[in-house]
Amino acid sequence: MNSRSNNLLSLRPEIPSARITSDMSSDERFQNQTLRPIIKLQNFLIISVFKNYIGKHKNRFYELTLQKRMEYIENAVQKDIKFRNSLKGLIIGQFTVEEYETYIQNSSALNKRMMNMVIERLKDQIQLLELAAMVQ
Repeated sequence: MNSRSNNLLSLRPEIPSARITSDMSSDERFQNQTLRPIIKLQNFLIISVFKNYIGKHKNRFYELTLQKRMEYIENAVQKDIKFRNSLKGLIIGQFTVEEYETYIQNSSALNKRMMNMVIERLKDQIQLLELAAMVQ
């Protein structure tokens, strides 16, 4: 493994709940071994990117009810292709070459897992998206 790979792997947080077992699918293994730690590492950047997305869309997010905000998050990540690709880039850019080679073998299914995880993370931290939280 080269120094870039070693450096990337050393930055990632450990997630004790992301277990790896012999009977799990390769996609699930990749999710727990690679995607979860990277998404956790990139958490605050993902939140900042989403806040910027809200601002570029005239802050309509802040006028919505909680349920509509949840839908807004889902729609932004699932239907805005440019935004979705930007989020994918934040995550894929943290892959080692070996992980990237695994990823390209089943990128469609792994992209779906990746974006679902990002959606859930944004929803779980919706309080960080409030206007008051933007004044940091």
